[in-house]
Amino acid sequence: MSKLLPFGLLLALCLTPAATGAQHRGFDLSQLDLSQLDLSQLDPAAIMASANDTLMRAPDQRIDGLFQALRSASRDRADAATLCALFDPAADRSAQALMAAAQRLSPDSHQRFGNALIEIAASGLQSPRQPYDASGARQSLKSAAAKAMILHDGFGAGLNADGADEASRQARCQSFAWLLDALGEQPLAQRAGAMRLMLNEGMSRLAVR
Repeated sequence: MSKLLPFGLLLALCLTPAATGAQHRGFDLSQLDLSQLDLSQLDPAAIMASANDTLMRAPDQRIDGLFQALRSASRDRADAATLCALFDPAADRSAQALMAAAQRLSPDSHQRFGNALIEIAASGLQSPRQPYDASGARQSLKSAAAKAMILHDGFGAGLNADGADEASRQARCQSFAWLLDALGEQPLAQRAGAMRLMLNEGMSRLAVR
């Protein structure tokens, strides 16, 4: 589901400082200001390796907390507009632009994402590596898309809309919300697998930028 890559990028960018920073005593993610993060001073390979390891060790329940934060944000009109802007064909998806998008989310969304990321980072440092099937995770996303298409007229057209006009933007955003709702009805293991897939792909893309 390449259409979800912008969200994988955004979540991965949030996860990387959480995963590395949680190793330091007294780290408080609520104080993290992504706009002040200077990527030029970081070792991308080391950071991505640390974040990926944390992601693959965090239990499904913790990964699902991040999914629920994303789902809640998609239901808030202002937050949804911020997130869905990343889908625009000409959207700037550089690390700096993604950080700016994260800063524009509402305080409630910041709190939800912050709590979820803290729990992922903390549990990922203490847990064994979790089972993960990338093919199965991709199938979970496809199954959610198929269900959303059955339930909602216009889902497919919205997900594939590539216009820069407001109607296309709204259609993409609505389809994304429908997809998250369909994914939310799947069992925990499938939701967590889909989130790991998006985060893995997002971190892979960040690593080569």
